[in-house]
Amino acid sequence: MTADDALCAWSGTLSPAASSAWAKHDRDTDGWLPLWRHMADSAAVAGKLWDEWLPAKVRGLIAEALPGGAADARRLAVWLAATHDIGKATPAFACQVEGLADRMRAAGLEMPLQKQMADRQLAPHGLAGQLLLQQWLMDRYVWAKRATLPFVIVAGGHHGVPPGNSDIQQLAVHPALLRTPGSEAQWGRVQEELLDAAAAACGVREGLESWQRVKLPQPVQVLLTALVIVADWIASNPELFPYFPQETRSGAVRVEGAWRGLDLPAPWSASEPTEDAPDLFAARFQLPPGARIRPVQEAAVRMAREMTAPGLMVIEAPMGEGKTEAALAVAEIFAARSGAGGCFVALPTMATGNAMFPRLLSWLNRLPDARTGGRADERNGAGTGAGAHSVFLAHSKAGLNEDYAELMREGSRHRPVADVDRDGGGDQRAHRADVQSASAELVAHHWLRGRKKGMLSSFVVGTIDQLLFAGLKSRHLALRHLAVAGKVVVIDEAHAYDTYMNAYLDRVLSWLGAYRVPVLVLSATLPAGRRRELAESYAGAAAGAAEFADVGAADGYPLLTAVAPGAAPRIAQPGASGRRTAVQVERLDDDVELLADRLSDELSGGGCALVVRNTVDRVLETARCLRERFGTDRITVAHARFLDLDRAENDAALVAGFGPPDRANVRRPEGAHIVIASQVAEQSLDIDFDLLVTDLCPVDLLLQRMGRLHRHPRGAGQADRPAKLRAARCLVTGAEWKAEPPEPVTGSERVYGSHALLRSLAVLEPALTAHPPPGAAARPGPAPHTGARNVVRLPEDISVLVQQAYGTGPVGPEPWQQAMGRAHEEHLRERAVKVDKAGAFLLNAPRPPGRPLVGWIEAGVGDADDTRAGRAQVRDSTESLEVFVVQRLTDGTLTTVPWLTRGRGGRELPTDVVPEQWLARTVVASGLRLPHHFSYPAVLDRAIEELETECVPAWQARESYWLAGELLLILDEECRTRLAGFDLRYTRSDGLEVHRVD
Repeated sequence: MTADDALCAWSGTLSPAASSAWAKHDRDTDGWLPLWRHMADSAAVAGKLWDEWLPAKVRGLIAEALPGGAADARRLAVWLAATHDIGKATPAFACQVEGLADRMRAAGLEMPLQKQMADRQLAPHGLAGQLLLQQWLMDRYVWAKRATLPFVIVAGGHHGVPPGNSDIQQLAVHPALLRTPGSEAQWGRVQEELLDAAAAACGVREGLESWQRVKLPQPVQVLLTALVIVADWIASNPELFPYFPQETRSGAVRVEGAWRGLDLPAPWSASEPTEDAPDLFAARFQLPPGARIRPVQEAAVRMAREMTAPGLMVIEAPMGEGKTEAALAVAEIFAARSGAGGCFVALPTMATGNAMFPRLLSWLNRLPDARTGGRADERNGAGTGAGAHSVFLAHSKAGLNEDYAELMREGSRHRPVADVDRDGGGDQRAHRADVQSASAELVAHHWLRGRKKGMLSSFVVGTIDQLLFAGLKSRHLALRHLAVAGKVVVIDEAHAYDTYMNAYLDRVLSWLGAYRVPVLVLSATLPAGRRRELAESYAGAAAGAAEFADVGAADGYPLLTAVAPGAAPRIAQPGASGRRTAVQVERLDDDVELLADRLSDELSGGGCALVVRNTVDRVLETARCLRERFGTDRITVAHARFLDLDRAENDAALVAGFGPPDRANVRRPEGAHIVIASQVAEQSLDIDFDLLVTDLCPVDLLLQRMGRLHRHPRGAGQADRPAKLRAARCLVTGAEWKAEPPEPVTGSERVYGSHALLRSLAVLEPALTAHPPPGAAARPGPAPHTGARNVVRLPEDISVLVQQAYGTGPVGPEPWQQAMGRAHEEHLRERAVKVDKAGAFLLNAPRPPGRPLVGWIEAGVGDADDTRAGRAQVRDSTESLEVFVVQRLTDGTLTTVPWLTRGRGGRELPTDVVPEQWLARTVVASGLRLPHHFSYPAVLDRAIEELETECVPAWQARESYWLAGELLLILDEECRTRLAGFDLRYTRSDGLEVHRVD
């Protein structure tokens, strides 16, 4: 008989008193579940999860900690699942349902009425179970008290928060909550009987003799806790595990039926590719005809194969060099060698996540799996079968992504099983609490849904927040750790994160290193100091550790850095791909009329120009002026102040008009055309322009913007571009150039700070000054190109400029130094504030083996998820407010906004019932985040108060999971409204305009 079979046979071995203890109760049907049955169900599910769902990498990490290896690890996991709810065999828990409590009293287990136990909140059943299990280990197996904690903390933390020392001490002085006075012996016998039965059924009696000498590492404690949580949630689902007396099946049949009904896809089982790098890329990616692998891609594959073990790899290469494809190719190698069962790609924004998602799906459809004999499987997504993979798009608007929606529709064809998240707070949303529940359509697999379980899918694309949450003290943090511990993690655009976010990222990397999670970090413009910090964090080394000095000193580009566990860092400098652009840079005064004159001249022979502004207000001001000069049809506006649906269409239109010339659907505009954009044009969009005008910004971002200039060849020597625009040119504006040093415009200083802007100006100054004064000393800056001082060479100058701008050495002319010094001092003060602020809820680094998780997330934030409040914990940004935009006609009818495509525009919205799902999704897809004008507390509160008056009561019903608790911004027929002292106007061409009421 297997251990799982033995667990199913418990009922015949227990006394009437032990059999009377209950674990679950349904008030509607009066159905109930005996505690022994839930213990057996949980253990059986844990065994199934271990055998069929948990990635080999996670199993191996747990096995390393135990003397009996994998066999011991499985037995321990199953036993911890079996015993996690032993705290329900206490009067503090059992008194809650009077009818079931009476059954227990009749069996000899006396207890007060619930109303007589005013202090029962001191004994939550997880904590009670921890203390009972601890005492049992000490009594039965003579464990030292200290040795028990790393094991019993799993029971204590299975509801998401490991107890703290004060919790333990308070319960310890209230023994009546665990055993009723006068009936202590009876309660003690039942508790021991259940624990003895669990030990026998799980086959851990011998293990418990030897495990007391094991110093269980904290990462293993976390993973075991998470596994027990998952097992408990599944075993608590009454659709899978019905309550008594309705349940008539035997234990084994019950468990097998539940597991089949759940139908969890197995993890990816990677086969190490044997092809050489060019063949590997040709097999995995849809490369253009005649495309050749880039040197950095080939070098990354070679370095991955040469590493002693999978670890951290940092890939630094220019924009458009195929870093993402390199990372995915390396991820396959790392997964095969480490036993990782999936991949998580983390990106800066929802927009970049949406752009990445179809690329991941394309890769998955070509990705072999050892379970299919090394073949790629076309059923990836939601289907069943050996080759199916669970996929998740991890951000708050995932349900609106078309590729992901198709996977959800595929998943819905399978028998749905109700979501079980006993600690999720229901299916309600409220903007003030900003709690978002799991909706019925949020993941491809029907059970892996919602904010706490979606990340457990094998393949995930999401915002960086989802990774940073693993460093935030929050409820059910163990689940987030399990979600990443079994994957290869890819962190894209690593330069895009500020001091506050980097504090979380570094802490998360320290845990990923402890889990030996393979990590790939990608960037085109990574400062050397930041590269060293990432490597040190992953290796668990102290800041400034001598063995990482070479990592911080490396100045090659492209550059690969590898850190394998227990090995010295390795650095490689691949050859250049041959893609080069010499960008002529010059200053342009910050005058929109002057800009219009210059563009008229530059585009006189046609061509496409990109104008990038640092604020949306500057985008709109520029657009108004240029439309007067060029006409409406030659101007396109792109920024973040559009409805979600409009922004998605804007992005698609940009790629269709300015994308790679070899794409069949790209139709470049005829004649002159100007795109005026905010920072949305910096990343994620593969767009190509003939001329660039940009506001001054930090040099790494300026280089990203330059990556949109002459991005693709158009004819030999760019001969297909207009004659005036065959040389790449970048005009830098947004500053008062006559000042000493030049003064960035106010909006840019508000966004980026003076220090970063002045350092960037200083390193660019030699290139921006085409003709240095006679006899002027040479200053730091890009190396000359064919004698020209006004040229930035891509990629040669990328690393040079970034390292100088973000280094600590002096840069810039002598007259600038006083102003730069003041800006630097202010920067250091702000940085210290950010670091201190981030530390408030920052998870501690892993402690030495044997240190229990007691108080692991004490003083945390509660639940953390991808909502406004959740993201605010890991991003140091001003508070913002999201609204759903609809229109009110003169007769009072509410409709969707009229310009929406595909039959969604101008549709009447019922106000007496919940809208149909497709209509509700259209409203949600018309979401808009209000701009900075509404981020000030007084204005924000006033805006919320005014918006709440437009609440539609019928939409607040529980079944209205898309719209309940959300705020509506209702426009009139002219698409105008007034809010908190501001006039708002929305147009399809310009998005949201905001003007203060006089």
